Amino acid sequence: MRIAAAMGLVGLAFIPLAGQAADDSVIERGRYLTRAADCYVCHTAEGGAAYAGGRPLKTPFGTIYGTNITPDDETGIGLYSEEDFYRALHAGEARDGHQLYPAMPYTTYRLLTREDTNAIYHYLMSLEPVEHEAPDSELNFPFNQRWGLVFWNLLFLESGSFEPNPERSETWNRGRYLATALGHCGECHTPRGFMGQTQEDKYLGGSNLGRIWPPDITPQALAERGWTPDKLASYLSLGLSRLGAANGEMFPAVIHGTRYLTDADLDALISYLLTGVETPKTPSETIASADPKQAEGDPAPARLTYMNLCSGCHRSNGEGIPHTIVPLTSNSTLRLEDPHNLIAVLLDGIPLQDFPGHARMQAMPGYAQQLDDSQMAELVNYLRTTWGGQPGDVSVDDVAELRRSEARSAE
Repeated sequence: MRIAAAMGLVGLAFIPLAGQAADDSVIERGRYLTRAADCYVCHTAEGGAAYAGGRPLKTPFGTIYGTNITPDDETGIGLYSEEDFYRALHAGEARDGHQLYPAMPYTTYRLLTREDTNAIYHYLMSLEPVEHEAPDSELNFPFNQRWGLVFWNLLFLESGSFEPNPERSETWNRGRYLATALGHCGECHTPRGFMGQTQEDKYLGGSNLGRIWPPDITPQALAERGWTPDKLASYLSLGLSRLGAANGEMFPAVIHGTRYLTDADLDALISYLLTGVETPKTPSETIASADPKQAEGDPAPARLTYMNLCSGCHRSNGEGIPHTIVPLTSNSTLRLEDPHNLIAVLLDGIPLQDFPGHARMQAMPGYAQQLDDSQMAELVNYLRTTWGGQPGDVSVDDVAELRRSEARSAE
């Protein structure tokens, strides 16, 4: 599930009014913080008004809809006070007292400082009200019983606030605050238990939420896939790097969120994410291509499939086209130990994506109709062994399961 937030991300321009000059800086800071908090995506329906809610958030327990967080009195948060808003973000409790579902990550936002929470509140209250009632959530029993969240919170909602590590630098602590509180990276990138709680002993170790699984972004895992500070900076600010393009839920997270981070905050976030590892070498130096003969079956048919379907864009040597087609020779998805995301992309394709600047990734077609499970497994193994440094052990059953899961979600 895409983790929702009780905030918006990118807003309508604030028009200063006479006598409010002293508040302008607070509102502008609030706008920056809501962007850093990655909130716009969950509270804006496709084709709908910004922040007016209605976006469906599919979870293992049913569908939750992002709420209206414009300052409309009837359908939004127009009647919320600073204290009401703070309680929603820190305790998961709405103004009328009902419990919020933890798809709104109050378990993480509880780490936000009061100053930051207030700034976000004043930014949201400066926006144009939009009258729009978001649909009611559609959760399976017993998860549709909100009173049960009282007990969930007793088990999993910790108290306390963000505490800097005195043994770390100011930059590192700022990066940790951005990742753990504002950016709430762990809400997607940390595996969850059977009750939906994050497994903190596996923090940032990757999860199986959504069609494209959030990968392991612990420092060592990032380094092993070839991520360096400069490549992470490019990815988080532009959505692109030599290691690939933002896809799935990361695309809107970059477009509406991390691209707006200041240089200082971007450096701080990267410092935290790459903590404890030596500066990794480039992917070509750290990950040697495996022998294609290791792949299950004869690699020759897979090479022919690649040349027929993929080489026109990615080139026969896998180098791609700058700013248009990502290279495969250094692609991070190919280097993931679990082939799930690679299989999903080959089955489903990727829509056309416009990135900041002049880069535009062409749409990639899905090949679910053109390739059967055996052909798909051969192609996946070819890509993983040729450019991913991974074993060619993807089976027909692996492909079939992802094909079935997509069919089930479409029902």
